[in-house]
Amino acid sequence: MTDTPIQHVTDTAIWVAAYRAWETKRPDALFQDPLADRLVGESGHALARQMFEHGSVAWAVVIRTCLIDDFVRTLVAEGVDTVLNLGAGLDSRPYRLPLPPSLQWIEVDYPRLIEFKEDRLRTEKPVCQLRRVKMDLSDRADRLRLFEEVNASAKKVLVLTEGVVPYLSNTASAELADDLRGMDSFQFWALDYLSPYLMKYFARGRIARRLRHAPFQFNPENWVQFFAERRWPVRDFRYMGEEAVRLKRPYPFLWLVRILLRFAPPQRRQAMQRMSGFVLLEARPS
Repeated sequence: MTDTPIQHVTDTAIWVAAYRAWETKRPDALFQDPLADRLVGESGHALARQMFEHGSVAWAVVIRTCLIDDFVRTLVAEGVDTVLNLGAGLDSRPYRLPLPPSLQWIEVDYPRLIEFKEDRLRTEKPVCQLRRVKMDLSDRADRLRLFEEVNASAKKVLVLTEGVVPYLSNTASAELADDLRGMDSFQFWALDYLSPYLMKYFARGRIARRLRHAPFQFNPENWVQFFAERRWPVRDFRYMGEEAVRLKRPYPFLWLVRILLRFAPPQRRQAMQRMSGFVLLEARPS
């Protein structure tokens, strides 16, 4: 055991996939991800157990998964013909969601993670047209070539960056936003939101030590304005705490915190519910 089980950002893909496997085994599971257990393996489960923080991260992964599933289903029904999943990790949506066979789904991630995933899923058949691209997304020239290729072949693209932007610097996030916005067919972008308070939490103590090799960095002064200035205004902002109430899966507060919050003013309770979320941006016309 080590205090820094995450040695590279690719380890975070295994970490969160383990929580999806755990959720699938629950009798009251909010979704089914039957391939997650195979992808994770015992070593992945061990990593997740070491990273576990009072169930809070596992809870967030489960709620986030539900939100992204909703976004994908809604946008595909509205005519999205391509999903570009950047930093796809061990996501298995092309296998488990009811997607049209004609949908183009493109996964992009580090070569070693893509190779690992292809090996584990070699006997499985996706429900849509799945393509995987081995790439270090920090190589701007490479990713621009890919973006231009996808832009030329697709009519309406949803870009998905699940668990990606929080690990980027403000500068790198701005460059990515500009690069995506430069593609005419890239109409939607779904990504994580973490409040400044939560960023401070992840920057200190035990969780910070565990994420030493893959720290959270993205922390603009105004999250919404940051993307709006790059012509990516918000279409749908889903806060984790509020969605958890809807899904009947409340945040796993310690019992004392639950009691204190019960008597807290409404503004305080709302702030707690809105510390994180998943957001759908829609490209603003030039």
